[in-house]
Amino acid sequence: MSKYIDAIVIPVPRANLDTYKRMSAEWGNAHLRHGALYYSDSISDDAQPGKVTSFPQAVQLKDGEVIALAWVVYQNKEDRDRISKAVMEDPQLKESMDPSKMPFDGKRMFWGGFETIIGLAAGH
Repeated sequence: MSKYIDAIVIPVPRANLDTYKRMSAEWGNAHLRHGALYYSDSISDDAQPGKVTSFPQAVQLKDGEVIALAWVVYQNKEDRDRISKAVMEDPQLKESMDPSKMPFDGKRMFWGGFETIIGLAAGH
C-alpha cells in the first residue's frame, strides 16, 4: 500500500521565522504523537516567479517573506484522516490555532493531500 502525503505551502515573513519554526515543531510533534510517520518543514531559497504560475505567485509572496513547504507522511489516507482529526482536536495546539497568533497570513496558505505513486530511496 502506498503512503499518503499532506503538503502545506505557507508564506512566512522572515521577521517571524523563529516563531514559525516553534509553531511548526509543535504541529510536527503533534502529528507524530498521533501516528504520522514523518514530518518535515523547509523554507525557500530558490523559488523564482514563473511566467504563468509558481510558488511565489501561488502564495502572493510579498517582500520580506519566504515560502515554507511542510509535508506529513502517513501510512495511508485512512490514517491521515484519523490523525488530522486528532491533531485538530489536540488541546496542546489550541493556542497556535488562534488566527491572531499565527506568524503568517493563513489566507494565502494552501495545502492538499497526495497519494504516492512512486517512492524511491537510496539503498532500497
